[in-house]
Amino acid sequence: MGLVSRCGWTVLAMLLATAATTAMAANVRSPDGQTVVTVDVDRNGAPRYAVARNGTAVMPAGFLGMRFQSQPAFDDGFRVAGTSTSTHDATWEQPWGERRYVRDRHNELLVTFDSAQGAARTFNLRVRVFDDGFGFRYEVPQQPGYDAVNITDELTEFRLDPDATQEITAWWIPGRRWNRYEYPYLTTPLDAVHMAHTPMTVRLPGGLHLSFHEAALVDYAAYVLDHRRPGILRTSLTPWSDGIRVKTRTPFTTPWRTVQIAPSAAALLNSSLILNLNEPNVLGDVSWVEPGKYVGIWWAMHINRATWATGPKHGATTAETRRYIDFAAANGFKGVLVEGWNVGWDGDWFHNGKLFNFTQANPDFDLQAVTAYARSKGVRLVGHHETSGDVGNYEPQMPAAFALYESVGVRQVKTGYVADAGDVRRIDDNGVEVHEWHDGQFQVGHHLRVLREAAKHKISINAHEPVKDTGLRRTYPNWISREGARGQEYNAWGNPVNPPEHVAILPFTRMLAGPMDYTPGIVDLDGFSPQHRVPHTLAKELSLYVVLYSPVQMAADLPENYAKQPVAFQFIKDVPTDWDESVGVAGEIGDYVAIARRQRGSPDWFLGALTDENARSLRLKLDFLEPRARYVAEIYRDGPQADWKTRPHDLVVEKRNVTAADTLELALASSGGAAIRFKKAR
Repeated sequence: MGLVSRCGWTVLAMLLATAATTAMAANVRSPDGQTVVTVDVDRNGAPRYAVARNGTAVMPAGFLGMRFQSQPAFDDGFRVAGTSTSTHDATWEQPWGERRYVRDRHNELLVTFDSAQGAARTFNLRVRVFDDGFGFRYEVPQQPGYDAVNITDELTEFRLDPDATQEITAWWIPGRRWNRYEYPYLTTPLDAVHMAHTPMTVRLPGGLHLSFHEAALVDYAAYVLDHRRPGILRTSLTPWSDGIRVKTRTPFTTPWRTVQIAPSAAALLNSSLILNLNEPNVLGDVSWVEPGKYVGIWWAMHINRATWATGPKHGATTAETRRYIDFAAANGFKGVLVEGWNVGWDGDWFHNGKLFNFTQANPDFDLQAVTAYARSKGVRLVGHHETSGDVGNYEPQMPAAFALYESVGVRQVKTGYVADAGDVRRIDDNGVEVHEWHDGQFQVGHHLRVLREAAKHKISINAHEPVKDTGLRRTYPNWISREGARGQEYNAWGNPVNPPEHVAILPFTRMLAGPMDYTPGIVDLDGFSPQHRVPHTLAKELSLYVVLYSPVQMAADLPENYAKQPVAFQFIKDVPTDWDESVGVAGEIGDYVAIARRQRGSPDWFLGALTDENARSLRLKLDFLEPRARYVAEIYRDGPQADWKTRPHDLVVEKRNVTAADTLELALASSGGAAIRFKKAR
């Protein structure tokens, strides 16, 4: 399309709003009528789409298509050969989740493109438009010459006003860099974005918020956003080690390319679009998937109190695990994570992933005795499989490793792929070791192989150093959580630690994709070295249990530290991890956020609110509560002297009687927060 002047942008907006009247265009409107997606071809027969909202252009025409190694490209020379539309409105139930019932209401447009000239080529574009955004995917049928295809490039574009790239604010992390997804978020004008992971969220000059991502990533490469000419973001598929992006056969479908749309930042938090674009549960009865809280032999290693390796400071010993089991049982936690129990951690484990053995325990750890002791206390061991990115060593061991865990009653396993991006090791068909990206097609397939093997043994997976979340927890409900962003451990040793704004950005970016195992709950906030400390107040750490959703939440600190903070620890014991409903109450990205959630199977609500480094006062309407009901609000908030640098432990707990008609005012300290339980008066 090239660059357009400000005057040209106004004309373009008018054209987009009336594009449905052109002979070659088809459009589909959201159920509420506000968003319209138009699909057509340009004068060269290049497929494209555009988006308008309330009659105003939001995304000008962006190109579609893909290129292949050995076949003619899907780029130009096409015509719109046919269209069909449909509507859908149904509600489905999550076995666990941030809300129990999810409404899937959308309008659909199916466009068939075929070649108007040159070699015969055809593909379909399926577009679904919801009130909270839209998604589209390519569906490529079997056709002569395209039986086996190597995709070398996908041409999908997300276009924004090229004259407003200085006025559009973007929240993003760099893509295809060595540290995977684990970077502090950047807040910049759009024109400063280069290669960005998704979800990437932007705010347009008029206040509209868009978040770019993908859904149902199966047998395909993940993409990063490549900012090319001003305002033109193209999907850059993560390549195999040989440079091919995707290896497949027709017929095939791509993941959904998604844009979540909201009039405000807080409204983004209420979107279920990513989940709705995934297929229903294929595992059948998943009553064995168990949300809950856990503790673990984990934080001690990060603050150098213990080691993963065997020796005098080894953390994963039988005796230490029994101590954590006793602590979990006494405080109502369901699981105990033990890292470092198996052979392979001694020496330079980061580079020696081939030494890991997933069925052989170290001499000072008795797996059978520990798990029997846990069962006697009503607790389960949470398993751990760290691979150091050596998938070639891990995959052959998976059947025996999961069978062993099943035999001793383990129901959840945390997997890990600690390796530089691009250094996942596999063995190819010729027996040669090659190296792949964490978000390439090979690793996308690997994670699904893990899920399927684990499901045979009724085991759930919490993946760290994973591929990004695209909503596959709906299809495979045993994918119970994952990492995929900077978590709590960076506050122990990161250079730098996570900034105070980090957890005020995550809900509007990474968390739009799905649950994150951030591992909250640190209550010893005085710092572990001159450079390292958790940059939050105690009340803010408590708020994370509500703000950062995960069906499995860790009480991450040491048992002895919780004994020193019994008041704060009470909230950690009380807060659930499974919800009937969730509501984004207030927020501005990177500044503050407030989220309310209703406990599954209970009338009680919980609310978490937090701020960045700036102290602020929030006035929050309580209209999410049941009308005409009375509640007792148990409020854990920053004390009058609280400050994350000087008085992080200043905490006040108070009770108030409230109803849905009330407004609650919360004074949040610098990098502070509040955590509230609303108990319905009975």
